[in-house]
Amino acid sequence: MALSILMTLLARLLLVLLFFPFSALDKVLNFPLAVAQAREATSHQAIAKTLIFAGLGLGVLTGIADRFAAFVLAGYCLITALLWEQFWRQRDFRFRGKSAGREVFWDFLKNFAVAGGFLMIALGPDAASALQFIHSPFSSTHPYSTISAGF
Repeated sequence: MALSILMTLLARLLLVLLFFPFSALDKVLNFPLAVAQAREATSHQAIAKTLIFAGLGLGVLTGIADRFAAFVLAGYCLITALLWEQFWRQRDFRFRGKSAGREVFWDFLKNFAVAGGFLMIALGPDAASALQFIHSPFSSTHPYSTISAGF
């Protein structure tokens, strides 16, 4: 049982590692700037602050509203890929040999892969779990309390 909990924590930690420690530290040290950036997505200051805290990955690690936190992080990864990893705009993407465009392409794919991991937490492995998220997006998956038996 303890091994299952440790493996669950490790898997979630690996997913949020992209955001810790530097991105989270930057948000803490430059909180007013982070709020201003989040306000580009919403006009409400309270919602902007909530997006920042949900985006830190703490929800994913702790299991508190982890579905919503994972959904926000998945969206962040997808938007980041589409806005800042535009491999198709690199002139050398289609050329043979060393290519900056292909390096951007791999970063693009990594963002999509991480988004997929977060969506597995948010939506679950099947349609019933996805419906549960739709009906209760702030619910928890309770990742550390009911680990399946068999080990």
